[in-house]
Amino acid sequence: MINVGKKVLILTLAFLFLVGGMSLAQDLPREETLVVSGAMWGPPSTWNILIPNPTPGTGGLVYETMFSYNPLDNTYTPWLAKSGEWVSENEYVLNLREGINWTDGEEFNAEDVVFTYEIAKENSIMYSPVWKWLQSVEAEGDYTVRFTFSEPHYAEWNAELYERYIIPEHIWSDIPSGELITRTMKDPVGTGPYTAREVGQDRMVWERNDNWWGNDVFGQPKPKYLVDLVNQSNNVVMGMLMKGELDLSNNFIPGVQKIKDQFGLKTWYEEEPYMLSWNTANLYMNTTRKPMGDVNFRRAMAFMVNKESIVERVYGGLVKAANPTGLFGEGWLKYLDEEVVDEYGFEYNTTKAKALLNDAGYVDADGDGWRDMPNGDPLELSIIVPSGWTDWMSAVRVIAQNAEEIGVNIKPNFPDSSLFDNKRFNKDFDMLIANFQTTLSSTPFDYWNGVANENINGKTISNGNWGAYDNPELFELIDEFNMTRNETRKQEIASKIQRILLKDMPTVPLWHNGLWAQQTTNNWTNWPSEDKPYGVPVTWGNAYQLGMIDTLIGIKPAK
Repeated sequence: MINVGKKVLILTLAFLFLVGGMSLAQDLPREETLVVSGAMWGPPSTWNILIPNPTPGTGGLVYETMFSYNPLDNTYTPWLAKSGEWVSENEYVLNLREGINWTDGEEFNAEDVVFTYEIAKENSIMYSPVWKWLQSVEAEGDYTVRFTFSEPHYAEWNAELYERYIIPEHIWSDIPSGELITRTMKDPVGTGPYTAREVGQDRMVWERNDNWWGNDVFGQPKPKYLVDLVNQSNNVVMGMLMKGELDLSNNFIPGVQKIKDQFGLKTWYEEEPYMLSWNTANLYMNTTRKPMGDVNFRRAMAFMVNKESIVERVYGGLVKAANPTGLFGEGWLKYLDEEVVDEYGFEYNTTKAKALLNDAGYVDADGDGWRDMPNGDPLELSIIVPSGWTDWMSAVRVIAQNAEEIGVNIKPNFPDSSLFDNKRFNKDFDMLIANFQTTLSSTPFDYWNGVANENINGKTISNGNWGAYDNPELFELIDEFNMTRNETRKQEIASKIQRILLKDMPTVPLWHNGLWAQQTTNNWTNWPSEDKPYGVPVTWGNAYQLGMIDTLIGIKPAK
């Protein structure tokens, strides 16, 4: 149920959309304005890039990274950096572009990069853990930075290159330590292609920085203004798409594939799955509870789930069934071992699931139609997802039906999101679905470290591996992959990791959630697609450097 306060907020914002909906955007030339939605879940309130979730666009539009990353072909593009390379096993040298200025006119140089990292060494902020393996950062002249590592984490560093936003020393050095993560940093000063123009309760408006250094390197973004609308109900978003008031929606809209042709909507693929994949939804099983600690039971769950039924019945073909390894995307699939998948993988097979359970002693001991524990105790489990996540709620109902087909009693339960998180962090569940740390990236280390890591022995878990699966051998392999540069050796390690995960099945990869993206062509055309993969249309937080800036440069006015 939606509480009264939340309902009032939703109705109020919907009223703003429908009655005054585009008033702010209508004050701007529509042919120069791109209107997007799907990233903001509340009024914009902070532009502090040192916290995990500032107003979407703060990272990418304002603050920039050393490189950008293209997940479509697994390539890096020099951004604030013009080059970077490992000059030894533990030293990485970054060469910066010259002639870049912050939007207040101050010069960008190596001291800004050094400061961005030093501030994380001297204070506790979200990326301070990098200093567990980073030894020093030094400027060598105005445009060269040398990173020296005490223990090189190559995979993590590869992601760091396109994830870490560089901040201006001349501004942030004046902020007291106690205010580093509490300052809202309104009107942020960056090096990027847009600046903050206007803030509303239901939108954030960005204005193009016509002095952006990248204009001469990559080309100028076409929209002069970008209006990012706070998320609304599916009906409101669908209506705006059908009327052409919204140019790009990154919302999940059930059934959009049924009306896309009628209203001229564009998606990445013309046919199923319509969307690119963004992350992997996994079934986590709490291994500290019986019977989830039994590998035979866990493997039976893998063969039990009809993933294709979820794909078609719940999503109508908008997502892909997950690869048994959970891997997808160019940066991950280059390490996929098909032979391991052929030998240890799984597919929907109730006969196999029943045989695994029977052999392990999970049989109906009392004749009530449900399987019992090997000692005769009742086997009654629950599976949880957050209330209101309607697609996931439907998915777990399918899983419960699959379980019933093989005589396993699994009941769906839908706690509110805060209670769900509490149960997840405190290992207070039987089974749940989650996609933490499995988002599309340049390295499968991110995925493996999310489903299996050693940070499980405290009272709470906050860094993935929600099922508290304990396998030191696997943890060491994942760490070794992170700290290995030799590609041949990385392939060997990757195969071992996949073999263990498929044999032990601590999680069951279910489906790959989509990079939801629907575009209209009333105002802007030439959207990237399977046939024109020059960018990625995604406005979600911290994703602009994954292809959205390229999209802003590549789209064209309709008139």
